[in-house]
Amino acid sequence: MSDNAAGAIGTPTSSTMGVEANGINPVPDAERRGKPSGLFPVWFSWNVSILGVSYGIFIFTLGLNVWQTIIAGTLGYLISAALVGLIAVGGPRTGLPTLVQTRFAFGSKGNFLPAFFGYLSNTGWQVTSITLASTTGANLFAKVWPSLFAGDGGAPTVPTTVGWFIVVLAVTMTAAVFGHGFILAIEVWIAWITGVMTIAFLFFVLPEVKWGQLGTAQAGDPFVFVGGIIMAMTIVGIGFINSGGDFSRYLPRKTHARGVIGATTFGIAVPVIAMLVVGALLVGSDAKLGEAAANDPIGALTSLLPMWFFIPFSIVIVLSLVSAATTGIYSSGLALMAVGFPLRRSVTTAINALLIAAGAFYLLFISTSFLATFQSFLSLIAVLMGTMGGIQLVDFIRQRRLNWDIRMINGSGFGGRDWRWTAFVSLIIGTIVGLGTVTSADPNFAHITGFFLTQEAREGVIGASNIGVIGAMVLGAALYALLTFAFKVDLPPDRSKLPASEQGDLPADAEILAVGVAVAAPADAPADVVATEAPGTAETPEAELDPEAAR
Repeated sequence: MSDNAAGAIGTPTSSTMGVEANGINPVPDAERRGKPSGLFPVWFSWNVSILGVSYGIFIFTLGLNVWQTIIAGTLGYLISAALVGLIAVGGPRTGLPTLVQTRFAFGSKGNFLPAFFGYLSNTGWQVTSITLASTTGANLFAKVWPSLFAGDGGAPTVPTTVGWFIVVLAVTMTAAVFGHGFILAIEVWIAWITGVMTIAFLFFVLPEVKWGQLGTAQAGDPFVFVGGIIMAMTIVGIGFINSGGDFSRYLPRKTHARGVIGATTFGIAVPVIAMLVVGALLVGSDAKLGEAAANDPIGALTSLLPMWFFIPFSIVIVLSLVSAATTGIYSSGLALMAVGFPLRRSVTTAINALLIAAGAFYLLFISTSFLATFQSFLSLIAVLMGTMGGIQLVDFIRQRRLNWDIRMINGSGFGGRDWRWTAFVSLIIGTIVGLGTVTSADPNFAHITGFFLTQEAREGVIGASNIGVIGAMVLGAALYALLTFAFKVDLPPDRSKLPASEQGDLPADAEILAVGVAVAAPADAPADVVATEAPGTAETPEAELDPEAAR
């Protein structure tokens, strides 16, 4: 235990524009700041992009008409964004990133699986954002300087695309290393710039809507409509569940839950709903736009613009996609540390760069359809993250009853458990059922999906709607709730290796003093509640702190 007062571990605090000191440790109360409203621009800037217009086109191509697309997409966005908002409440209550707080439910060692799933999710999204930013920049150069950067047919040359990819990746990684404070500072400005330019974009494309043709598309049946809701949920909200608390953890502990939920939900949903409506109106006017967007979701839309606006707007698109990638890579680094690697966040960011490069190569040069690969990725991630998120939300009931005791992130004997099999088994069963009942249009992903479906079911409404995503989430959450609350298979925190004076419950207002996973009781707390240092911080391997981990 530290010699500092109340057992705090003395370490530097993070500054707004410097490299962030906090990793996966709980953010000290002294470093908590801001209001829930500050979450809105973070999520808004992550989601405001003309890529949202393409999302609307993708939902339409499932077989819906314009009005079904708008209703199904709006419902899906709001439902899934609200799930992220609920998960985000755990941030201020514990000061922990979401994929570390899941140790409460899965155990310090059992958490490797949801943390790894979360890492894959974040990395996949960054591959998408960085790839699209690179192709947008390459298209810009090809149109402005075709003799230097365009090949036959006006498409950008491979060296142009690769060059842009290197630049975008380098800028994104640099910004991510600076961490939370720096990201918040730049996200506000990018959100405003992107928002203004996107509104201007709408003035150019809305005249392209042929209002008289909007009613010509046939309505989809109820199962297709449900499929539209599920696709909207997978596009936006469910993929963010593993990042919900990563930014809210810097808010004061007693921040009202409704503010966190509201700012997160609407920060995600408002921009994508607006873009959804535009996409549905455009594709309802011109069905060929759907085919073009399937291969080049941004190029299909920027082709509608005059050159004088195309140039600055393309730059803004690159900025917004880099902004989204920066926010996601920050969470990816936290996720990789949460898996259990005792690495600095700067090192995890470098690992991310290598994996993103490999993923971008697949998307740029191997995949034959952006849409097919994108949809397949969304289905896989939604199954994994949706099941984990459902279990975590159920466990919030237990966590709240235990006063959000952050010692539960530790191993057995030190305030938590190594494994909580009830959550782990629920995750495995839900995930297997989910993967076995969703389908993939990408042949390379199809090998690990749909194995519970007959060929008829794959091609029918079950396969088309990917209802297995919702089934996995409900099954995992229901099974865990049944085991924990109905059958009373509770696995309480194990504090047997802590000093006797530290084995009591922490009061709800126990204070987190400093970086390093340290908590302390207030002065008027019972005498048996004192400061506790927890093993497994961001900078110190668990083996150095927990004698059992070294065996």
